[in-house]
Amino acid sequence: MRYYIGVVEDDLNIQNIVSAYLKKEGFEVAILESAEKAWDLWETDPPDMWILDIMLPGMDGYEFCRKIRNESDVPIIIISAKDDEIDKILGLELGGDDYLTKPFSPRELIARVKRLFKRSRPMKEAVEPQDKIKIDHLLIYKNERRVFWDGQEQEITTKEFDMLELFAENANRAFSREELLVKVWGEGYFGSDRAVDDLIKRIRKKFVNIPLETVWGFGYRLRINEGQ
Repeated sequence: MRYYIGVVEDDLNIQNIVSAYLKKEGFEVAILESAEKAWDLWETDPPDMWILDIMLPGMDGYEFCRKIRNESDVPIIIISAKDDEIDKILGLELGGDDYLTKPFSPRELIARVKRLFKRSRPMKEAVEPQDKIKIDHLLIYKNERRVFWDGQEQEITTKEFDMLELFAENANRAFSREELLVKVWGEGYFGSDRAVDDLIKRIRKKFVNIPLETVWGFGYRLRINEGQ
Protein backbone atom coordinates (compact mmCIF):
# COMPACT_ATOMS: atom_id res chain seq x y z
CA MET A 1 0.00 0.00 0.00
CA ARG A 2 1.29 3.45 -0.94
CA TYR A 3 0.51 6.00 1.77
CA TYR A 4 -0.47 9.58 0.97
CA ILE A 5 0.68 12.37 3.31
CA GLY A 6 -0.47 15.98 3.49
CA VAL A 7 2.21 18.45 4.65
CA VAL A 8 0.80 21.77 5.91
CA GLU A 9 3.75 24.17 6.16
CA ASP A 10 4.33 27.73 4.91
CA ASP A 11 8.15 27.65 5.08
CA LEU A 12 9.43 26.82 1.58
CA ASN A 13 12.70 25.34 2.83
CA ILE A 14 10.97 22.98 5.25
CA GLN A 15 8.44 22.07 2.54
CA ASN A 16 11.23 21.01 0.19
CA ILE A 17 13.21 19.05 2.80
CA VAL A 18 10.22 17.17 4.22
CA SER A 19 8.81 16.44 0.78
CA ALA A 20 12.14 15.12 -0.51
CA TYR A 21 12.63 12.75 2.44
CA LEU A 22 9.05 11.47 2.33
CA LYS A 23 9.17 10.81 -1.41
CA LYS A 24 12.52 9.03 -1.02
CA GLU A 25 10.76 6.62 1.37
CA GLY A 26 8.02 5.95 -1.18
CA PHE A 27 5.24 8.16 0.19
CA GLU A 28 2.97 10.29 -1.96
CA VAL A 29 3.06 13.91 -0.79
CA ALA A 30 0.79 16.95 -1.08
CA ILE A 31 2.25 20.29 0.05
CA LEU A 32 -0.18 22.93 1.36
CA GLU A 33 0.95 26.35 2.58
CA SER A 34 -2.24 27.11 4.53
CA ALA A 35 -4.79 25.26 6.65
CA GLU A 36 -7.57 26.53 4.39
CA LYS A 37 -6.03 24.79 1.36
CA ALA A 38 -5.41 21.70 3.46
CA TRP A 39 -9.09 21.61 4.44
CA ASP A 40 -10.08 21.83 0.77
CA LEU A 41 -7.81 18.83 0.10
CA TRP A 42 -9.35 16.95 3.04
CA GLU A 43 -12.80 17.33 1.51
CA THR A 44 -11.75 16.20 -1.97
CA ASP A 45 -8.76 13.84 -1.65
CA PRO A 46 -8.05 13.13 2.05
CA PRO A 47 -4.48 12.09 2.96
CA ASP A 48 -3.67 9.07 5.13
CA MET A 49 -1.65 11.30 7.49
CA TRP A 50 -1.06 15.00 8.18
CA ILE A 51 2.24 16.67 9.04
CA LEU A 52 1.07 19.97 10.45
CA ASP A 53 2.75 23.25 11.37
CA ILE A 54 1.07 25.30 14.09
CA MET A 55 1.99 28.85 13.09
CA LEU A 56 0.21 29.29 9.77
CA PRO A 57 -1.34 32.29 8.00
CA GLY A 58 -5.10 32.46 8.51
CA MET A 59 -6.42 29.39 10.32
CA ASP A 60 -3.71 28.11 12.66
CA GLY A 61 -2.68 24.50 13.07
CA TYR A 62 -4.52 24.05 16.35
CA GLU A 63 -7.86 24.93 14.76
CA PHE A 64 -7.15 22.72 11.74
CA CYS A 65 -6.26 19.82 14.04
CA ARG A 66 -9.50 20.31 15.97
CA LYS A 67 -11.57 20.31 12.76
CA ILE A 68 -9.92 17.14 11.47
CA ARG A 69 -10.44 15.38 14.80
CA ASN A 70 -14.15 16.15 14.66
CA GLU A 71 -14.32 13.95 11.56
CA SER A 72 -11.51 11.41 11.64
CA ASP A 73 -8.74 9.67 13.57
CA VAL A 74 -6.27 10.08 10.70
CA PRO A 75 -2.74 10.31 12.19
CA ILE A 76 -1.44 13.86 12.77
CA ILE A 77 2.17 14.83 13.49
CA ILE A 78 2.56 18.41 14.69
CA ILE A 79 5.80 20.23 13.83
CA SER A 80 6.30 23.58 15.52
CA ALA A 81 8.85 26.12 16.65
CA LYS A 82 6.83 26.37 19.88
CA ASP A 83 8.69 24.23 22.39
CA ASP A 84 6.93 25.18 25.62
CA GLU A 85 5.32 22.28 27.45
CA ILE A 86 1.90 23.96 27.35
CA ASP A 87 2.04 24.17 23.55
CA LYS A 88 2.86 20.47 23.26
CA ILE A 89 0.09 19.53 25.68
CA LEU A 90 -2.42 21.66 23.78
CA GLY A 91 -1.44 20.11 20.45
CA LEU A 92 -1.81 16.58 21.83
CA GLU A 93 -5.05 17.38 23.65
CA LEU A 94 -6.56 18.69 20.41
CA GLY A 95 -5.83 15.38 18.71
CA GLY A 96 -2.22 15.37 17.57
CA ASP A 97 -0.62 11.93 17.71
CA ASP A 98 2.94 13.23 17.94
CA TYR A 99 4.74 16.57 18.41
CA LEU A 100 8.12 17.44 16.92
CA THR A 101 9.91 20.70 17.75
CA LYS A 102 11.74 22.70 15.09
CA PRO A 103 14.50 22.41 14.10
CA PHE A 104 14.18 18.65 13.75
CA SER A 105 15.99 15.85 12.00
CA PRO A 106 14.19 14.75 8.79
CA ARG A 107 15.26 11.17 9.60
CA GLU A 108 13.55 11.41 12.98
CA LEU A 109 10.39 12.68 11.28
CA ILE A 110 10.45 9.72 8.88
CA ALA A 111 10.88 7.30 11.80
CA ARG A 112 7.86 8.81 13.54
CA VAL A 113 5.79 8.68 10.36
CA LYS A 114 6.53 4.98 9.93
CA ARG A 115 5.82 4.26 13.61
CA LEU A 116 2.43 5.97 13.42
CA PHE A 117 1.42 4.13 10.27
CA LYS A 118 2.48 0.84 11.83
CA ARG A 119 0.43 1.57 14.95
CA SER A 120 -2.68 2.91 13.25
CA ARG A 121 -2.84 0.37 10.41
CA PRO A 122 -1.02 -2.73 11.55
CA MET A 123 0.02 -5.14 8.84
CA LYS A 124 -0.74 -8.58 10.22
CA GLU A 125 1.93 -11.06 9.18
CA ALA A 126 -0.02 -14.17 10.10
CA VAL A 127 -3.56 -15.08 9.12
CA GLU A 128 -5.68 -15.16 12.24
CA PRO A 129 -7.61 -18.38 12.85
CA GLN A 130 -10.90 -16.48 13.26
CA ASP A 131 -11.35 -13.54 10.91
CA LYS A 132 -15.08 -12.94 11.44
CA ILE A 133 -16.88 -11.83 14.60
CA LYS A 134 -20.69 -11.95 14.59
CA ILE A 135 -22.65 -10.60 17.55
CA ASP A 136 -26.36 -9.97 17.01
CA HIS A 137 -26.59 -7.12 14.44
CA LEU A 138 -22.81 -6.51 14.46
CA LEU A 139 -20.51 -8.24 11.95
CA ILE A 140 -16.76 -7.55 11.89
CA TYR A 141 -14.24 -8.80 9.33
CA LYS A 142 -10.98 -8.32 11.17
CA ASN A 143 -8.42 -8.81 8.39
CA GLU A 144 -10.34 -6.60 5.98
CA ARG A 145 -11.17 -4.12 8.76
CA ARG A 146 -14.79 -3.89 7.63
CA VAL A 147 -17.83 -3.53 9.87
CA PHE A 148 -21.50 -4.21 9.11
CA TRP A 149 -24.50 -3.18 11.21
CA ASP A 150 -27.93 -4.60 10.40
CA GLY A 151 -26.46 -5.86 7.11
CA GLN A 152 -25.18 -2.44 6.04
CA GLU A 153 -21.46 -1.70 5.81
CA GLN A 154 -20.46 1.28 7.95
CA GLU A 155 -17.76 3.86 7.26
CA ILE A 156 -15.64 4.04 10.39
CA THR A 157 -12.32 5.46 11.53
CA THR A 158 -9.30 3.44 12.62
CA LYS A 159 -9.94 3.93 16.33
CA GLU A 160 -13.66 3.24 16.00
CA PHE A 161 -12.77 -0.10 14.42
CA ASP A 162 -10.15 -0.91 17.07
CA MET A 163 -12.60 -0.10 19.86
CA LEU A 164 -15.41 -2.19 18.34
CA GLU A 165 -13.09 -5.12 17.70
CA LEU A 166 -11.85 -5.02 21.30
CA PHE A 167 -15.37 -5.02 22.73
CA ALA A 168 -16.60 -7.71 20.33
CA GLU A 169 -13.72 -10.04 21.20
CA ASN A 170 -14.38 -9.49 24.90
CA ALA A 171 -18.19 -9.31 25.03
CA ASN A 172 -19.67 -8.62 28.48
CA ARG A 173 -16.28 -7.70 29.92
CA ALA A 174 -16.12 -4.24 31.49
CA PHE A 175 -13.11 -2.13 30.49
CA SER A 176 -11.98 0.89 32.47
CA ARG A 177 -11.26 4.11 30.61
CA GLU A 178 -7.57 3.70 31.44
CA GLU A 179 -7.54 0.19 29.91
CA LEU A 180 -9.25 1.45 26.77
CA LEU A 181 -6.73 4.27 26.38
CA VAL A 182 -3.84 1.80 26.51
CA LYS A 183 -5.43 -0.82 24.25
CA VAL A 184 -6.82 1.55 21.58
CA TRP A 185 -4.49 4.58 21.70
CA GLY A 186 -1.35 2.78 22.88
CA GLU A 187 0.85 3.07 25.96
CA GLY A 188 2.57 6.17 24.58
CA TYR A 189 -0.65 8.18 24.38
CA PHE A 190 -0.43 11.46 26.26
CA GLY A 191 -3.84 12.98 26.85
CA SER A 192 -7.14 12.92 28.68
CA ASP A 193 -9.44 9.92 29.06
CA ARG A 194 -12.14 12.18 27.61
CA ALA A 195 -10.99 10.78 24.29
CA VAL A 196 -12.59 7.47 25.29
CA ASP A 197 -15.95 9.10 26.04
CA ASP A 198 -15.88 11.01 22.74
CA LEU A 199 -15.12 7.84 20.77
CA ILE A 200 -17.92 5.94 22.51
CA LYS A 201 -20.35 8.74 21.63
CA ARG A 202 -19.36 8.54 17.96
CA ILE A 203 -19.81 4.75 17.90
CA ARG A 204 -23.23 4.96 19.54
CA LYS A 205 -24.30 7.59 17.02
CA LYS A 206 -23.25 5.44 14.04
CA PHE A 207 -24.48 2.11 15.46
CA VAL A 208 -27.95 2.96 16.69
CA ASN A 209 -29.08 0.75 19.61
CA ILE A 210 -25.73 -1.03 19.92
CA PRO A 211 -25.65 -2.52 23.46
CA LEU A 212 -22.55 -0.57 24.45
CA GLU A 213 -23.21 0.12 28.12
CA THR A 214 -21.72 2.62 30.52
CA VAL A 215 -20.39 1.05 33.69
CA TRP A 216 -20.84 4.04 35.95
CA GLY A 217 -17.70 5.22 37.69
CA PHE A 218 -15.58 2.72 35.78
CA GLY A 219 -15.86 2.45 32.00
CA TYR A 220 -17.80 0.55 29.32
CA ARG A 221 -18.77 -2.91 28.10
CA LEU A 222 -20.53 -4.50 25.15
CA ARG A 223 -23.47 -6.40 26.65
CA ILE A 224 -24.80 -9.48 24.88
CA ASN A 225 -27.18 -12.22 25.97
CA GLU A 226 -25.59 -15.54 26.82
CA GLY A 227 -25.72 -17.97 23.89
CA GLN A 228 -25.28 -15.38 21.14
